[in-house]
Amino acid sequence: MQRQRFIKILAATALVGLTTLASAQTKTTRILVAFPPGGPVDFVARTLTEQLSKELGQQVMVENKAGANGAIAADTLLKAPADGQTLWLTSVGAVAINPSLYAALPYDPLRDLAPVSLVVNNVEMLVVNPNNPVNGPQEFIAAARQKSTTMASSGTGSVPHLAMELLADATRADLVHVPYKGAAPAITDVMAGHVDGFFGDIPGLMGHIRSGKLKPVALASTRRHPLFPDVKTFQEIGVAGVDSDNWYALFAHKNTSAAELDRLNQAVRRTLANDAVRTKLIASGAEPSASSSAELSTLLKNDMAKWGRVIRDKKVKAD
Repeated sequence: MQRQRFIKILAATALVGLTTLASAQTKTTRILVAFPPGGPVDFVARTLTEQLSKELGQQVMVENKAGANGAIAADTLLKAPADGQTLWLTSVGAVAINPSLYAALPYDPLRDLAPVSLVVNNVEMLVVNPNNPVNGPQEFIAAARQKSTTMASSGTGSVPHLAMELLADATRADLVHVPYKGAAPAITDVMAGHVDGFFGDIPGLMGHIRSGKLKPVALASTRRHPLFPDVKTFQEIGVAGVDSDNWYALFAHKNTSAAELDRLNQAVRRTLANDAVRTKLIASGAEPSASSSAELSTLLKNDMAKWGRVIRDKKVKAD
């Protein structure tokens, strides 16, 4: 009787263990992306999924929630359980620029989101048509002080637009903003010679630069980019305050536990340290940049203040 009871206890324990294991294996972490498939944020998210799945011990999938300038993705996150199974990979615009650009934003990044980790940096590069005679930041500034220089952007209040405003303030150059509905048409008109220049994320410019359709002029960064070591920064020629970074970062629901945030953060750090993941991201022009939750929180607050000041000073209004 005792032997039979012992066997039953063992069987029950094994069943509980198998049920727990099966439950863990069927869990899925969703990475929300506020853009359609195929874009740069989507590319970064999908680059993470395989290795992050291994690090978390469960499937990680990308879910595209495009529209409303990030509000649909944010709403999806905030309506999901605060269990760390739903994350939002967002660019800087939706969390650090939109709060100042839109009067009735349906979410508050500081109140509603829990920072997990910075993922990549995307510093802004100034490019011109290859036929433009300027070949560096000094020449560009000198030319723009002599006559009006048109600057395309991916939209009013976008990072390319605000980077242009920072450069105009820092140099007193005569820069004229020409907004487009997205980076693609803006880049097309620079390549066609209809607009003089454009600030853009390096991943979106690399192919055109390598094909000779765009010429790099300068970086709005504190240091040169590893893929473009010959392109100077504005800072190194003595022009300060132009640094612009369209970073991407992961956020969780505001009520996610500290232990779960730490688990996610460590998994993201290991993922970004993986050679295959790093190589793929760097080759795209993005710079892998893991951070602590606290560091991301500080970055978010600083960029909200920085971009908010530019938007107020320049009286920028959303289209």
